[in-house]
Amino acid sequence: MEVTSFINLPVYTNKGKYVGEVKNVLLDIDEKKIDKLIITSTNKEMVENGMDIGVPYRWVSAVGDIIILSYFPEKVEMPREESEEEEKNKYK
Repeated sequence: MEVTSFINLPVYTNKGKYVGEVKNVLLDIDEKKIDKLIITSTNKEMVENGMDIGVPYRWVSAVGDIIILSYFPEKVEMPREESEEEEKNKYK
């Protein structure tokens, strides 16, 4: 299978929930293997703001007309930036 055949494939969890579609594939050149799939148009119920995410290829359990993941977290959220006040209080 060619790497380009992954582009635009829909991605689902092993429970049948739609995650998004493959936008790009990141390769590990040294190891000569796929490292991550970049997923776009993500499900806003699962991924905060429907942002693009990188999914480790080790989570992929099947590839065909769709991609099925063996693992995906319940909810993907952006790391919250601490306000200056929280930052100051952290070191007291």
